Amino acid sequence: MSKVVLKCENLNKKISKKMRISNISFTIYENDILGFIGPNGAGKTTIIKLLLGLYKYDTGIVEINGYDLKKDLLRRDFTINTLCIDKDENLLDLLSCKQDIDLRIIKTVGNPRYRIKEDSLRILRAIRFAGTLNFSIDEKTMNYIKKYGYLLKKLSYSRKMDELKKIFSSKNKEKSRELIISLGIDKYLEIDNLADIVLCDDIMGIWSQLKMSSKYPFSKVEKSMISNIKKMLLSDLDSYTVYKYGLYVSTVVGSIKGIDYKKINDIYYDLPIYSRKDINIKGTDISYCLNREPGNYIGKIIDDIERLIVMKKLENKKEKIICYVKNNY
Repeated sequence: MSKVVLKCENLNKKISKKMRISNISFTIYENDILGFIGPNGAGKTTIIKLLLGLYKYDTGIVEINGYDLKKDLLRRDFTINTLCIDKDENLLDLLSCKQDIDLRIIKTVGNPRYRIKEDSLRILRAIRFAGTLNFSIDEKTMNYIKKYGYLLKKLSYSRKMDELKKIFSSKNKEKSRELIISLGIDKYLEIDNLADIVLCDDIMGIWSQLKMSSKYPFSKVEKSMISNIKKMLLSDLDSYTVYKYGLYVSTVVGSIKGIDYKKINDIYYDLPIYSRKDINIKGTDISYCLNREPGNYIGKIIDDIERLIVMKKLENKKEKIICYVKNNY
């Protein structure tokens, strides 16, 4: 049997009070040639545009090579994600997407009550799109986001974290924050202080400020970075803290505290050393000059020397360091 290349079932479209395309059904097989015959105004061109997706039909099914574009689009979350383009670069707008884009509105495909209950991640996606695009959320969609916000508690922490990362990486993250708070979503995300943090440009800086559930799946590297940022936030930003935590953490903390990046950069590149390996003395040199057996005391002395060198209170020269050790230990 020949392959079906186009199938149309019960296609309906109301054009005006006097004109309607009603219950059009036909099937075209591979190598078939089909012609539309009828007087001007009979609807031939309209039917072709309905088949191509250039016009939106009211009811019916159109399948091209077994693929029903409208059926696929109806599975999308928001209307703004349903705009298509064909190989000739014609826009295919089956679900009035362009109208919503022109109105700058985020609206679910179909009833938001069911779409949000199907997948509560759509709550965060709606907030993200509204922030990123600077759109408004449709009133009906907004009402059901408020009503079903509690469903976020059942959503996996990894999915919530992925979406929050995108939200907080947006240039318009402030709008998203306002929506999360005004819709009461923060409590279901288990975030306690969203209103109080500085929305800096670095996602790790934001994570570091948030008081959130420990169930969010941060990697070991991320946890270490967050810990360092939190510690440095509690310290004065000076040569030693910049040395201790490094340039990246220092610039993140600077962005939170409102300290100019150039100032931090100047401090970092003016450091006399960048690690203990740069100190011009060894543990054996310390034990020898003190005439003592090696022991735990050496680590404490090196800590002291390290801080003094970084703060430029001791030159990083072996003879200067040995002299300091003999005079103080």
